[in-house]
Amino acid sequence: MCFPFRSISGLRRLCPLVIACLGLSPAASVPAADPLPTVPHVDLARYAGTWHEIARLPNWFQRSCERSRADYTPCGDGSIRVVNTCVKASGRCTTIKGRAEPVPCSGNARLRVKFGGLAAFVPVSRDGNYWIIALDDDYQWAMVGTPDRRFLWILSRQPCLPPGVYAALKRRACCLGFDVDRLVMDCR
Repeated sequence: MCFPFRSISGLRRLCPLVIACLGLSPAASVPAADPLPTVPHVDLARYAGTWHEIARLPNWFQRSCERSRADYTPCGDGSIRVVNTCVKASGRCTTIKGRAEPVPCSGNARLRVKFGGLAAFVPVSRDGNYWIIALDDDYQWAMVGTPDRRFLWILSRQPCLPPGVYAALKRRACCLGFDVDRLVMDCR
């Protein structure tokens, strides 16, 4: 079933994929070997700012995070300063800083993100580890994943997304081969 998102033009493009995926399990939607498509172009100046995490696939570096936020600031050399903040279940706030560089010829839709501290030792593919796979025309929400389908984040400029938008993004992630049954909600 395809939903007419007339007020959210970016979601209208998802309808053919939703129709194609109906009835498929997340594992059967897209074989892991299929390339992960990204949006054609990202204006990094418009992408800059604060993004609230709405949902994510579980990962070791965000365990016990209840409220996560990412702040992106463009730098003069074309890179982006990244500051990820998380409020733990205990109420303690943690922050990690890094730098993102666009992958050449990706339309800025693929970024190589490196963090400081011990995270600096984690290798980053030359193809990037932050792929923007869905983006609102007005840059109000985004979906980011990795080509191996192990990591996925649904982001919004606001602390929560309208339920219909979230449901459409979840269906899109399913169509792309992500295990959406494991999504951890982070909307308060």
